[in-house]
Amino acid sequence: MAKSTLAVLEALRTTAHRLQTEAPYQWGHMGSCNCGHLAQTITHLTKAEIHARALQRYGDWEQQLIDYCPTSGRPFDETIDEMLALGFTRADLTHLERLSDPVIRAAIPFERRNALRHNQRDDVVLYLRTWAALLETEWAAAQSLPALLTEPLPVAIAMH
Repeated sequence: MAKSTLAVLEALRTTAHRLQTEAPYQWGHMGSCNCGHLAQTITHLTKAEIHARALQRYGDWEQQLIDYCPTSGRPFDETIDEMLALGFTRADLTHLERLSDPVIRAAIPFERRNALRHNQRDDVVLYLRTWAALLETEWAAAQSLPALLTEPLPVAIAMH
């Protein structure tokens, strides 16, 4: 699963928020589908730019991820490069397109999990938020907090 970093959390939450509030969603469009929206957040490319890059090679996101080559110099591989550099894996992106990661799905309430559709905006938003919550829990557990003092520090009193 993706690295539990603040940058990954921000990308997931920003994408979910944008999808829920304003962004056009079209699952069959490489720039405005599930991965396309995350790519927009990370790369700051438009949906049209992402789609144009994708059309330079055949296949949907899953096929493009299988054929991905970090040294190809192809624009779409550069898009994937940015997503991977932030902390996502190829498997994460493949799962995102189909909302199929078993760990994320298991964290979604049972009644919603069974009706989850990979090409429905609200379901994508729920998946992204659930994923972010899982990573946030992992991130918080990894943080080391300073030990609490058992006795108060002495306070200096100024005399005038």
